[in-house]
Amino acid sequence: MIQDAYDALADVGSTPFRSVLLRTLGFTFAALIALWIVLITLFDHFIKLPWAWADTVLAWLAGAGFIVALVFLVAPVSSLVAGFFLDEIAGKVEETGFPADPPGRDLPMGETIVTSIKFFGVVILANLVALFLLLIPGVNLIAFLLANAYLLGREYFEMAALRHRDYADARLLRRAHGGRIFGAGLIIAFFVMIPVVNLATPLFATSFMVRLHKRISAEAGGY
Repeated sequence: MIQDAYDALADVGSTPFRSVLLRTLGFTFAALIALWIVLITLFDHFIKLPWAWADTVLAWLAGAGFIVALVFLVAPVSSLVAGFFLDEIAGKVEETGFPADPPGRDLPMGETIVTSIKFFGVVILANLVALFLLLIPGVNLIAFLLANAYLLGREYFEMAALRHRDYADARLLRRAHGGRIFGAGLIIAFFVMIPVVNLATPLFATSFMVRLHKRISAEAGGY
């Protein structure tokens, strides 16, 4: 597993993956900037105070608040954007790391959209759970790691498995190797904790889980 994580980390900055990484980052920041502009515009349109000075102060406070909210949304939005590139990332990993194996199938566009929305929801859910548990002394960091380890490990592994299996088979495989997949998810959760670097989480996690799925399949006598 450690070797798979190391190889996935090497993929993040490698030439074959640089294009999709730059596209993910570009679309993520574009989406966040567009969202910030929309929020500011709606706020200015609907919130008006009778005093000019108070209106200005409130606008500045709102702008700062929206920026803080968008910082929280960086990881979910990058996951949403990257969801449209996960098949491309997985395909590159399979092509460069496992050229002798049968290639996986790309998901239909409808499933790709659903997958992107699922990743967006999973990342938000994991962070909301962790944020709620921050109120409980002694479990804050642990809660963040465990929530992200389970949810991200599950979703990224199933995504990698679905390129070669049907949904029922992918879920059975995940449950049969739940401990290893949770351990891999824990590594992804630590990756998520690194500011700025965590923008590359979808690329790292996809490469990592494609490799782990290949390893588990080989041990089971598959491809």
